[in-house]
Amino acid sequence: MTERAPCGPPPAAIEEGGAALPPRSPARLFWRAFRRSPLAVAGAALLAAFYAAALLAPFVAPYPQDEMDRMRFFHPPQRLHWRDGAGRVHLRPFVYATRAAEAGFEYREQRQRAVPLRFFVHGAPYRLLGVLRTDRHLFGAQPPARVYVMGTDAFGRDELSRLLFGAQVSLTVGILGIAISFTLGLLLGGVSGYFGGWVDTVIMRATELLLSIPGLYLIIALRAVFPSDLPSQQVYLAIVAILALIGWAALARIIRGMVLSIRRQDFVAAAEALGMGRLRIIARHILPNTLSFVVVAATIAIPGYILGEVFLSFLGVGVQEPAASWGNMLAQARSLRVLTSFPWLLYAPGTAIFLTVMAFNFLGDGLRDALDPRRVQGGRAG
Repeated sequence: MTERAPCGPPPAAIEEGGAALPPRSPARLFWRAFRRSPLAVAGAALLAAFYAAALLAPFVAPYPQDEMDRMRFFHPPQRLHWRDGAGRVHLRPFVYATRAAEAGFEYREQRQRAVPLRFFVHGAPYRLLGVLRTDRHLFGAQPPARVYVMGTDAFGRDELSRLLFGAQVSLTVGILGIAISFTLGLLLGGVSGYFGGWVDTVIMRATELLLSIPGLYLIIALRAVFPSDLPSQQVYLAIVAILALIGWAALARIIRGMVLSIRRQDFVAAAEALGMGRLRIIARHILPNTLSFVVVAATIAIPGYILGEVFLSFLGVGVQEPAASWGNMLAQARSLRVLTSFPWLLYAPGTAIFLTVMAFNFLGDGLRDALDPRRVQGGRAG
């Protein structure tokens, strides 16, 4: 006589307050662990806002990145007001019109002229997401009035607009560079660890040669190979290629070590016994087991790529004017006169770079903790 299976919830159910809960999926376990880190959640939200603003830069920016106002060089940031000098409260924020002084770059507010901030105004035409042709901008002022919430640079260009357009370059350099370098690192590290022999020797000696050269000098040397008068789009692609070329070696060495351990697992032996091809085994069975590490490593490595672009543009060998990037915006604040008289030229790109790097670091720490198997198992058991 066979015994009946005991009734009750499945073994994976969790008892909390006497109520049986269904088994949690890996995604729910990950989110439960990830949201325990407020800094990681804040970093992810900040990065989402930055990338959304970069994607919609032509719409969010009030002016084109290369549009000059020849009457307002080095214009300071304008304060938004809700209450005028007479004590009246306005329904929409406004700025006061300014007039240039007779000498120097000084501007005086004209308190009798309030310039209201308008939303969804008409302005310079552009293609939203490269497809939809429109001239609507998120905010602005009724022409001929203008509003500069972050001031202007030495050529009278709006700092906020250039910051948003520069984000398209500085933020995407990290994503594209990581996509290329980590693809190379995963492929070469997986092949090296799985095949071994002379293949492993050749790949590892190449990585050691690349890692033996200081990255800073290697970046400058590789950039010198390209002509100095390349268009901004080609300079951007060259920077991505340079950063990707020097970024795959360290990852390939780590992936090789992980593959050497994974290849001894039973599921790899079973795939080999079934006659599955070696490259297919690497792609479908070995490399997916390294993805938790790769996701964390990529998140932490992206700031290095962003700073690499900033460094090249700061030295004048990166993205060239009039195209904007955070690096060449920062280069305008190199002189002591600018730092002392026009500090907003430093604050805008410097703050954006600082917040982006810190957000990626916080996000990487949160992902590392959330993807740690020991923490996930502990949270599930609890």
